Amino acid sequence: MTERLNWGILSTGRIAGVFAGDLKQARRGRLRAVASRTPEGATAFARKHGADRACGRYEEVLEDPEVDAIYIATPHPMHAEWAIRAAENGKHILCEKPLALNRAEAMAVVEAARENGVFLMEAFMYRCHPQTRRMLDLVAGGRLGDLRLIEASFGFAAAYDPASRVFSQALGGGGILDVGCYPVSMVRLLAGAVAGRPFAEPLRVDGAATLGKGSRVDEWATASLEFEGGLLAQLACGVSLRLENRLVVHGSEGRLVVSDPWLPGRSGSATPLRLYPGNQDEGEEIVVEADRPLYALEADVFAEGVATG
Repeated sequence: MTERLNWGILSTGRIAGVFAGDLKQARRGRLRAVASRTPEGATAFARKHGADRACGRYEEVLEDPEVDAIYIATPHPMHAEWAIRAAENGKHILCEKPLALNRAEAMAVVEAARENGVFLMEAFMYRCHPQTRRMLDLVAGGRLGDLRLIEASFGFAAAYDPASRVFSQALGGGGILDVGCYPVSMVRLLAGAVAGRPFAEPLRVDGAATLGKGSRVDEWATASLEFEGGLLAQLACGVSLRLENRLVVHGSEGRLVVSDPWLPGRSGSATPLRLYPGNQDEGEEIVVEADRPLYALEADVFAEGVATG
């Protein structure tokens, strides 16, 4: 087991604060340094979360020899640049989703990580929770029979604000990049579990989105995916439309309903799955326990990835 990783955080926004708060309960990580666009912001964040150093420039964190790993929580358009620079400085990388704005940027990030021998992980924290592992075990173990249809949604209704990142074209706003990536990640994971692989790629993707009149970003969107074996997926996301934010996996022998797939056990609490065998209307509740908050689990899974490569 690797020693505890010393973390550096780039940016001091909301999600950075959530990660730093949970990191205090991680078993294999601690906060070493944080950087903000202003020294004052970095100092306030470091004081609140117990960081050793507060930096007024991102470069200072990358150049710190005591920092092992970088958590990138900047706005979306800055992810690729700072992930590449972190790799070039020999730092392992946990990057908030989306990893990049497009395929070309994502490939450049992956290549930089490979060239510099560092561990790279996109921050889909739900994948680090025991609930997801249990769900995959149920699917791979045949409890649902042959998978036929997956329904997944993630959306919230934000009040329109042209200055907000979720409504800004310049900041990579819109539902697909912000929350639509979660359902896509989930169905690729499930389709892979059926085939005995870490993930599966769809054979076909069809989608539609509605652009906001003022924002001109995709404020809500849907997608239909087709995988091998006849498995279909129906996805929905949005930043100005509240959705059910749940997952339903339909199989030939039953269905699995996940009421909180994206932020399971946020504070370390138990989470329920409900399995409906056959055509039964009354399902079996499966309770999954976790002993740490969600982002602490993510930090520890990352540390395991660093240790095992």
